[in-house]
Amino acid sequence: MGKNHTRTATRRRLGGPLLALTVAGAVLLTGCGAGSGSNSSDGTDKSGGRNLPLPAPAQPTGGAARGDEQGEQSDAPEATPSADYLSTFALDVDTASYGYARRTLASGRAPDPATVRPEEFVNSFRQDYARPDGNGFSVSVDGARTDDGRWSLVRVGLATRPADSERERPPAALTFVIDTSGSMAEPGRLDLARESLDTMTDRLRDDDSVALVTFSDEAETVLPMTRLGDHRARVHRAIAGLEPTDSTNLGAGVRTGYATAVHGLREGATNRVVLISDGLANTGDTDADTILERISSARREHGITLFGVGVGSDYGDALMERLADKGDGHTTYVADRDDALTVFCDQLPQNIDLTARDAKAQVAFDPETVEQFRLIGYDDRKVADEDFRDDRVDGGEVGPGHTVTALYAVRTRPGASGHLATATVRWLDPDSRAPHERSGSLETGDLRGGVWDSPSSFQVTAVAAYFADALRSGDARWNSLPGVPSLGELASRARALANLTEDEDVSALATAVGQARDLDDCSGDCAR
Repeated sequence: MGKNHTRTATRRRLGGPLLALTVAGAVLLTGCGAGSGSNSSDGTDKSGGRNLPLPAPAQPTGGAARGDEQGEQSDAPEATPSADYLSTFALDVDTASYGYARRTLASGRAPDPATVRPEEFVNSFRQDYARPDGNGFSVSVDGARTDDGRWSLVRVGLATRPADSERERPPAALTFVIDTSGSMAEPGRLDLARESLDTMTDRLRDDDSVALVTFSDEAETVLPMTRLGDHRARVHRAIAGLEPTDSTNLGAGVRTGYATAVHGLREGATNRVVLISDGLANTGDTDADTILERISSARREHGITLFGVGVGSDYGDALMERLADKGDGHTTYVADRDDALTVFCDQLPQNIDLTARDAKAQVAFDPETVEQFRLIGYDDRKVADEDFRDDRVDGGEVGPGHTVTALYAVRTRPGASGHLATATVRWLDPDSRAPHERSGSLETGDLRGGVWDSPSSFQVTAVAAYFADALRSGDARWNSLPGVPSLGELASRARALANLTEDEDVSALATAVGQARDLDDCSGDCAR
């Protein structure tokens, strides 16, 4: 995969003491698709379950990778060209990092750069990619040139079929593992969970099942797997009895939750564990890998996925994110009542149905036209190139109504023209587990003249990525994107897009960027 670039001196940073302050954010959106001008697959299955050939890996030509060929100097980050020109990652629809960052900025603090995952910022916005008719994905690839030398932003967009509330779906067997430790007494934690679970219980179908597990010092199954039908009142009583108590033995909660899910396993149903916590484990197992190892057989043998819902102003982001990623699931974060109702009452019931298992993407860049490239984010989701078609290697589980966006910084060769890249997504059918693939490609001539001359959906993607770039500037492991604007310019771009699109989510993004700009202008000296 393309390697990262060194940081440039021209980088605009969030100022001084603010970098020491911790953050995290959360907006809970599933996103739906993106812009015109893309090259997209036609939505038909081109493989029939067989492997599609990718462009053969090629050795880079010319050997130069420093951005100063023919006397040209570039402020873009430097990179060593990839020897194979392949980039491979597991699909991810997490959004917790962005939502928690928004909440932290709203409270007047700057984010801890280590909590900022740019792919979660990018994937927090609805897109308009073409949708397939059945299971699996459509593939769209588009791009635009930046103001920084020969650098472009290339976007790979993957979309599943629309979520349809009228469409027949399998029943759900949901085990809710609920943190009832003392820290959950803070407003916006357990109270949100109770209210949302009550509403969700009324919206689930009669043939769905629910179990409740609580954990503080110890874990307890307070409601075994219960078919809703005529038992909704019993579920409501169990929810009403949730009260915060002592410490946070998250490991015990996850283990008991999976044991309860296995005991109540329903054949032909979507079996899922839903973990609701602030992630501040302080008793028992506090290491994600240790916790996951103890429930590995339940995950692998029974296919029970983990959905993490983060809450609280202080939030154990790293633990929750790793649990979900390695637990074949994803995480989101709820900051308020609207977020919570969206997650539990709309998204969770909607996404009980899976459209793809173990989904992975591989982008093959053409060495004749591409000199350097770098995937933005997905640091924890990278897959070895040779494992792309190894279906024993975990990918992502994706439901209907989702889009997944991957953004690349790509530097083209001088005077390059022709094929730029081919993106292929591979997944297993959720029922038969038969493998399928679809592809989309991009030519250099398809690159738009400029990022800010592109359709609004592409500009929103760019603003989200540049925003994460600015918030992550205090992390020495992170390298600047090409053509990065100042926070002041970024705030203006975001506000103009909010006015143009009349999209509440884009408006919330503009507000967050404005808050980051104001913190930067204060340089740590503003009175709070």
